[in-house]
Amino acid sequence: MKKLIPIMIYAVFFLFLLPPFIYAEEDEQKVDQEKMALYKKTAAITQIPWYYLAAIDQFEENTQKETASDDLIAITIDQNRWFGIGNSIHNTSIAWVSLFSGFGQDGNGDNLADPTNDEDILYSMAHYIEKEGTSHRDIKIALWNYYKRDLSVQTIMNIAKVYKQFGTISLNKTDFPIPLQHNYSYKNTWGDARGFGGRRIHEGTDIFANYGVPVKSTTYGVVELKGWNRYGGWRIGIRDIYNRYHYYAHLNGYKDGLKVGDVVEPGDIIGSVGSTGYGPPGTAGKFPPHLHYGMYKDNGYSEWSFDPYPYLRKWERAARNR
Repeated sequence: MKKLIPIMIYAVFFLFLLPPFIYAEEDEQKVDQEKMALYKKTAAITQIPWYYLAAIDQFEENTQKETASDDLIAITIDQNRWFGIGNSIHNTSIAWVSLFSGFGQDGNGDNLADPTNDEDILYSMAHYIEKEGTSHRDIKIALWNYYKRDLSVQTIMNIAKVYKQFGTISLNKTDFPIPLQHNYSYKNTWGDARGFGGRRIHEGTDIFANYGVPVKSTTYGVVELKGWNRYGGWRIGIRDIYNRYHYYAHLNGYKDGLKVGDVVEPGDIIGSVGSTGYGPPGTAGKFPPHLHYGMYKDNGYSEWSFDPYPYLRKWERAARNR
């Protein structure tokens, strides 16, 4: 027994020395597992595939300032819509909510439609979609009827596509857009003035590298746009699972076979560094070869550019430490 005491002391001491991120990762994995259990339970009841429910939840997590639930689910439904017009006292009885044609449903069998309960929230959203149908097209129509915004619908469908392909919501890997073994340089150029095409600001970070250096996807996402742009030359736009649009411009070319709608993951080659742009299709060589990398955020109402430099630095450090 005496020999065991020092060992136990060392073990406890070692646990205190473990980096905080290990605990954070474990907590995140536990939350993801609990969410997946809810998505799949609701999918089994309603026949709405789990990845659509997960995508809606993820979209709302990235757009809601405050969520109705303090637990797992971020989907937040307007109270008037949930309880029904006329149910001014917000009675949560399922019979009362139904009487006033409210959105809310009972997902956990307690005969209440509670707008703060995870099971009720998720089941209510799935029930709403199910009324339109369970096919890909039906779900897209139901989402349009709910959000009334093309970009919101497209983002949710893209997230669902990623979740379906990888079979999980635990997708936290990232990568730096240029392979680290190549020579490259960059600094924070977001917001700098640009003259071509009129006075405007630089909405991104320029990463200078040689012609033909591979360009990689930094995140999980779906290719939303591909082709020529007068400013960006040959460019690719990828929408990720965090409602962010990643813009890769001035490319020399694309990966063979890459097309709009393809799912990508961090590290996938999508093209190569070039100097295209500032003119009609085919224009090149008006500036040194580099990758213009831009990021845009959508909050469910509007989309705006933000500085990608801190993300690039973070992803570069993570790539070096792998």
